[in-house]
Amino acid sequence: MDFTRMLHKFTVVPSLTDELAALQRVSYNLWWCWEQDATALFRRLDPELWKTTRHNPVEMLGILQQTTLEGLKNDEGFMAHLKLVDEKLSDYLQAKTWFQKSGHADSKIKIAYFSMEFGLHESLPIYSGGLGILAGDHLKSASDLGLPLVGVGLLYRQGYFRQYLNNEGWQQEYYPENDFYNLPLTLERDENGTPRTFELEFGPRRFKVHIWRVQVGRVPLYLLDTNLEENSTEDRLITAQLYFGDKEMRMIQEILLGIGGIRALRMLGIVPNVCHMNEGHAAFLALERIRLLMNKRGIRFNEAREIVNAGNIFTTHTPVEAGIDHFAPDLLDKYFSGYFTSFGISHDDFIGLGRQNPKNQQESFCMAVLALKLAGHANGVSQLHGEVSRKMWKNLWPELPQEQVPLTSITNGVHTRTWMSNHMGSLLIRYLGTRWLDDPTDHNVWRRIAKIPDAELWRTRQSSREKLVDFARKRLKEQLIKVGATTKEIATAEEVLDPEALTIGFARRFATYKRGTLLLRDQERLAAILNNPEMPVQFIFAGKAHPQDQEGKELIRQIVQASHQERFRHRIVFIEDYDMEVARHLVQGVDVWLNTPLRPMEASGTSGMKVAFNGGLNLSVLDGWWCEGYQGNNGWAIGKGEVYEEIDYQNQVEGRALYNLLEKEVIPHFYDQGSDGVPRSWVATMKASMQSLCPVFSTDRMVQEYAEHSYIPSYNQWQRLVDDDLALALDLARWKEQIFRLWPHVRVEQAGADAGDAVMVGSQVPVYARIALGEIPVDQVSVEGYFGVLDSTGNIQGGETVTLDMKEDLGGGVYSFGGLFECRFCGRHGFMLRIIPRHAVFGTVYESGYLIWG
Repeated sequence: MDFTRMLHKFTVVPSLTDELAALQRVSYNLWWCWEQDATALFRRLDPELWKTTRHNPVEMLGILQQTTLEGLKNDEGFMAHLKLVDEKLSDYLQAKTWFQKSGHADSKIKIAYFSMEFGLHESLPIYSGGLGILAGDHLKSASDLGLPLVGVGLLYRQGYFRQYLNNEGWQQEYYPENDFYNLPLTLERDENGTPRTFELEFGPRRFKVHIWRVQVGRVPLYLLDTNLEENSTEDRLITAQLYFGDKEMRMIQEILLGIGGIRALRMLGIVPNVCHMNEGHAAFLALERIRLLMNKRGIRFNEAREIVNAGNIFTTHTPVEAGIDHFAPDLLDKYFSGYFTSFGISHDDFIGLGRQNPKNQQESFCMAVLALKLAGHANGVSQLHGEVSRKMWKNLWPELPQEQVPLTSITNGVHTRTWMSNHMGSLLIRYLGTRWLDDPTDHNVWRRIAKIPDAELWRTRQSSREKLVDFARKRLKEQLIKVGATTKEIATAEEVLDPEALTIGFARRFATYKRGTLLLRDQERLAAILNNPEMPVQFIFAGKAHPQDQEGKELIRQIVQASHQERFRHRIVFIEDYDMEVARHLVQGVDVWLNTPLRPMEASGTSGMKVAFNGGLNLSVLDGWWCEGYQGNNGWAIGKGEVYEEIDYQNQVEGRALYNLLEKEVIPHFYDQGSDGVPRSWVATMKASMQSLCPVFSTDRMVQEYAEHSYIPSYNQWQRLVDDDLALALDLARWKEQIFRLWPHVRVEQAGADAGDAVMVGSQVPVYARIALGEIPVDQVSVEGYFGVLDSTGNIQGGETVTLDMKEDLGGGVYSFGGLFECRFCGRHGFMLRIIPRHAVFGTVYESGYLIWG
């Protein structure tokens, strides 16, 4: 008998009286996770249960006995605390925000932010690492700033794996199930209470999807779930785990995120005009937006593409192509053959959207290429990563000099209130007031850190370190009990680490390029550093390797094995199951954060930023964000940004540099303490670090930059194109077709400059050209001179562009042009001429294949 057919299902929820209803309200808005009064309220309910539920208030309320909840009504202290928190949440939701104050309140902009993972809190484990944490912090700051933004992601039944280590230090994985009904989530339902469900049919797959909502302050995050009884077993697995399965499963997940995400929003009555793709996973959303627009307005693919491109933003986080999803064309055929036929474009044109060279049949379909081709704005996540990305993707814009490739950068940040310790927050409020909370980007407020007495700042640092040591000991003890260690070994766990010693942290994803074992290259020298009785040092490690990454797992094993050696037993600790809780303790408690990636493989990195907000100092290779953050007096740089061909040699050089820095600078600096025990010069470095880094590396600054440089310009461009019944979009598409048809007849007949071999600096050089345009009207092209200093290979470096004026119509579609270059620098110079289409409204319009150099 099939008992599942007879099974009636219902959800049991805690019965909260009116007086306690606010508990429910607060627990379902993740605002509580960055508001210390709210977390203190939940901890107060039952400290032990708060810990065992991974700080999940919804699960905790479900477990607490009804009598306990009833008893709270008579606890005046608790009720006053609850009233305070409830009022704080109301005030937060009603306060006037940066977005409203900045004059955009009347705008009709609606932003949707798509990401494969979101790291909001450890109780909602749907993240694996930096990409997810960044997405979570992005939503929190969007809420603080009042942006009209919604998030879209997937709701994983098992999330990312949990980690434990066996006796050998080898990583083991397990996948506990997430119970959605005991998480701070609500299932979206219609007015009759029926769950909102939509169907996706792609290739051979056809499945139903539920939509869940997580409220993140003012911002809703919608998560899609295929674990429905009416779906087949294999379709229920689509949202089982983050980053698992083969290429086909990855593609289906990305179809669900991009195309399913757009459909889910429409079902909820949300039609975004700006969509932000956080990494290439979400790029299919651009195709769905084009399809919907074509169907609704009866326009062609190229016309719809102009509008959709204007309203798409793409952020790439990857400095190597291997880290980006590529799919074989036959996999696209399997899933998209029925989908793209309505586009009215050929199969090769469709596959070409994901190829750097659309004509190369051997090239696979790349999600980042699709995103770059269908986004009006694209950016990397640090200045260095912007340079790396322009170099990496320059083939998409083959006629442009590398520095003019339209791929900018917006450096990552972190959400201040999520990552700063309560201790540090209270200290800053005492001396800085609350302005830094309302506007974390104001440099003047952070300069007041100079006024904090050294002894107080140092005491805050010490208490945070003590808290971390206490946490590490407890976690180590739990780890040892789990693997059946001896009583003696468990007792030792209570003595590891010294709350007074210089504490250095290293915690991140264990990918090989992050070089987690660089520190272990010379273990004799390391032992001497760590066990110096006058100046002891200790290291705390944490991090997960991808389940398929054997090399990454081997790095973890080597660190754990080293920590078992007698000489390192009290000085090196590896905390397993790295998550947001472990990360919070580490970034709040360490004195120094170690970061040793192979440059330029770290696109940005954000863990070191979190440390800075807590008074910790960075010791890092000049890669990612640290190239911008390091100023000589606010931390340490390993090396000077050199990159060697031979990786082993690079490891050798930077390994030695790391030991030298520790022995000669970092450790003596820390232990140079006055008679009162305060290391004055160390505290001065802490202050310099906080003053220079805190106002810059916050997600408030980052999200404001996205708003000002991407979201609002995108929306304005989109609005111009759709106004007057899409008049400008249709005109632009027709104009491009006409220009591209006539473009083969355009050529430079003559170009020159009135300059001898030597020109005085500061003088102006006249340049002239004769251009044949065929049937193209002269006002529909721009003739430009590209001018600058030559490098050793004879290429112009960082050139500038000067527009030449039309001087004379020579007849037969031939024109003469002229202009002036100003020679502002000494050295060997060169100039080149180029012709680019120019639209009456949008100015110069570059598309691959339609720019002529002469």
